[in-house]
Amino acid sequence: MGTKTYIIAELSANHNGNKKNAVDTIYAAKRAGADAIKLQTYTADTITLESDKKDFIIQDTIWQGQRFYDLYNKAHTPWNWHEDLMNIANEIGLDCFSSPFDKTAVDFLESLNVPKYKIASFEITDIPLIKYVASKGKPIIISTGIATYDDIKLAVDTCRVEGNSDITILKCTSSYPAPLEEANLVMMQQFAEDFDVKVGLSDHTLGTRVPVVATALGASVIEKHFILDKSIGGPDSSFSLDEKEFTKMVRAVRETESAMGKVSYELTEKQKTGKQFSRSLYIAEDVKKGDIITELNVRSVRPGYGLHPKHLDVIIGKEFKADFTKGTRLSFDQFQ
Repeated sequence: MGTKTYIIAELSANHNGNKKNAVDTIYAAKRAGADAIKLQTYTADTITLESDKKDFIIQDTIWQGQRFYDLYNKAHTPWNWHEDLMNIANEIGLDCFSSPFDKTAVDFLESLNVPKYKIASFEITDIPLIKYVASKGKPIIISTGIATYDDIKLAVDTCRVEGNSDITILKCTSSYPAPLEEANLVMMQQFAEDFDVKVGLSDHTLGTRVPVVATALGASVIEKHFILDKSIGGPDSSFSLDEKEFTKMVRAVRETESAMGKVSYELTEKQKTGKQFSRSLYIAEDVKKGDIITELNVRSVRPGYGLHPKHLDVIIGKEFKADFTKGTRLSFDQFQ
């Protein structure tokens, strides 16, 4: 993914069951400046059980009171769309990959030759799934929304045991939408230090501020839910960015990258031009051959084309070799 922040538009359920919406969203993501579009590959039956028991009724979220089965049945991306969506994305220069939720989804995605995989936050404890994904030898991105230190370490170690070290860990707050004060972006740097991985952000906060800060803190990946138009509704619409908002985020991320720059003491051409406003030593009054250099006839002034001011103390008391007029740059060959 290099030094440029890799920006992922998460389609999730924002097609609202309409393939045309999905296709149009891919084109919109490209216009908005995304590097990739990400799908989710599951069915209600591969991710949960059809049950009315209390355990299977969602509590305390924006999906309060719905059965898991009904939510995922409505939200899933039909598998027979995947190939067309991936082909369309590739044709317009977008990467397209997915979050699998079981081994059958991994096998299916392998048949489509996806370039990388994403492990969703809630699947970070599904070690058999992570092991199977890692065994495919492709880059793996893992979100950490509900993860403890031990959860992350086990997931990372599982990938490495499978010989897969191309791992990116995303700071994620699994709240929809996520409160700004819970973003806790400093954890990205802690992930890098603790687990020796690339780091990034999977963001569920409203707006674009958090991805920009994450970029400044070294995020190599930014993932954000993307929707064609919030008016179409859907399970994830309330915490997704539309095309205008996503475009604004991408622009801000790219500007942040540009402002961060690189470690270098070399001056740019503009900085070199600015040196005219720095100080240097100039002859401050007309002098004759044999005159002694003093703090009156040689001064540190703007611009910066003369001798460096650090030499002033050493040259005081030396003699001029010739006559010089006021405003002449001082140089070593003018005195002895």
